[in-house]
Amino acid sequence: MAETMQFDLVSPERKLASVQATEVRIPGADGDLTAMPNHAPMITTLRPGVLEVVTTDGSSRYIVTGGFAEISAEGTSVLAERSHPVEEVTQEMVDEMVASAHAAHKEAHPDVADTAAKLLADMVAMGTHIGLDPNVPSI
Repeated sequence: MAETMQFDLVSPERKLASVQATEVRIPGADGDLTAMPNHAPMITTLRPGVLEVVTTDGSSRYIVTGGFAEISAEGTSVLAERSHPVEEVTQEMVDEMVASAHAAHKEAHPDVADTAAKLLADMVAMGTHIGLDPNVPSI
């Protein structure tokens, strides 16, 4: 039997997952990473993207739009600003998230405009990754 770890995914609205996982693929702000049992302890912030949880029974995918992940040898906890199972995500939801990121980019101070542009690009990529076609406003 594969070695497992405790995995929990929580957003402000609800607890989305609490399972024994063999690996968790995380869209980290500094790059994608995979947490596995006995992983070295670390904390990372999340970028908008698709988080995948692999268990002995299969895998589940969730969108996340920010937050952080705490990884340890015993398990991984993700506290997401917003998260939904991929199956629940609609075109309208992605369009709303992209529009919100676009508005933040337009209103961003020049010192953080590059960060806002990256957030917008990540939102668009997240929608595309799950098979939706985000309404992409021009930057």
